[in-house]
Amino acid sequence: MKVIICGAGQVGWQIARQLSGEDNDVTVVDNNPNLVARATDTLDVQGITGFASYPDVLEMAGARDADMVIAATFSDEVNMVVCQVAHSAFSVPRKIARLRAQSYLTAIYSDLYRRDHMPIDVVISPEREVAAAALNRLQSPASFDKESFLDGDAQMVGIDIPEDCPVLNTPLRQLSELFSTLRAIVVGIRRDGNLFAPQPDDQVYAGDQAYIFTHTEDEARLLEIFGKHPKKQERVVILGGGNVGLAVAKKLEKHAWRIRAKVIEKNRVCAERAADALERTVVLHGDGLDQELLNEANVARADAILAVTDDDKTNILAAVRAKSAGCAMAICLINDPSLVPLLSTLDIDAYINPRATTVSSILKHIRQGRVRGIYAVGDSEAEVIEAEVLSTSPIAGEHIRDIDWPEGAIVGAVKSDGKVIRPSGSTRIHEGDILAIFTLSADVSEVQRLLQVSVDFF
Repeated sequence: MKVIICGAGQVGWQIARQLSGEDNDVTVVDNNPNLVARATDTLDVQGITGFASYPDVLEMAGARDADMVIAATFSDEVNMVVCQVAHSAFSVPRKIARLRAQSYLTAIYSDLYRRDHMPIDVVISPEREVAAAALNRLQSPASFDKESFLDGDAQMVGIDIPEDCPVLNTPLRQLSELFSTLRAIVVGIRRDGNLFAPQPDDQVYAGDQAYIFTHTEDEARLLEIFGKHPKKQERVVILGGGNVGLAVAKKLEKHAWRIRAKVIEKNRVCAERAADALERTVVLHGDGLDQELLNEANVARADAILAVTDDDKTNILAAVRAKSAGCAMAICLINDPSLVPLLSTLDIDAYINPRATTVSSILKHIRQGRVRGIYAVGDSEAEVIEAEVLSTSPIAGEHIRDIDWPEGAIVGAVKSDGKVIRPSGSTRIHEGDILAIFTLSADVSEVQRLLQVSVDFF
């Protein structure tokens, strides 16, 4: 597949890394020569320096025979023009644009992106994706990561293994025997900074981070087995009243159980906008690092602080200060992945990586076969691929144990005839089944080959 990626920032670079590693023909376009040089020096991609919205620049990038254009520059308007030029001048079949401004995303203007208006096939909103991820973290205080799959019937939860975990030093094979009715399977373990797909004889140790697939109905039991006892969130302090913080506060106001939220925003205009948009949420204007303001927000009695400003260091310092004051849980928005290893030593419970959430959103519109969703794990160290099995797939009709899975791939859950089951070696994969597969990044292309439809299907 020939792909042009416009914008070589964090998201563009990550998408280029993923696609070029899967033998796609990738060209990166950016008007910053340093970003282009970084991409071409570190990745197997071609680079063009220039303004991505210019037709001659897109032509140099190979737009005439491109399969897809991904517009991920810092400007919404440039991303829109890129898609328009790619469609009108070069008839590029598929166009994806990242748009930040909420005005462009209002439902009443959805007709704007029709092919006979402004032809954008997929619109990605980072703020909405990040707000959804933040809300997910708040609702799962016992886990540092969580994502839903199989129409919400299955969850992948990431949990830190504590010293008092009841199942320490127990082979995973034995766990399945001890809890035979528990619909759960450990698909990934991060130990000493390295993520791997475990074998049946592997064990979990204190200090590990485990990624576990479970049926939604069994999640509470799973957490209890691994020594986690989550507390219901009732008081939340949100640091940052921009698009992300405001979206989370609005969702919390509509929550089934009453959650008392307070928003702290440094910018007066943003604070006033948030106060006007929210009904029951208290909005405080001031610096979230100010101890007096944190005391006014009663952070010491809060069940969680969610720090989602656009400054990583502010998020981290505010979270540390809140935890030291007695806040039960701290969640940070972190743009710089190099800061992530510091979080555990600073007693920060969970983080949100906006790049990973945006990359996940874009990847699910790129993968081949009948892919329903993609979720990037960690700093894109692994992916969870949710896909439907078609009749022409090499795995249709096979038992899981007879399929030549790559070493870094594990089937986490199977939905067959509307029911979610815990997969085992004897599970037969049928046409129409939906699989959720955890796979290390190096093995994505091989898993994709197993899922890919053949030409005669069409």
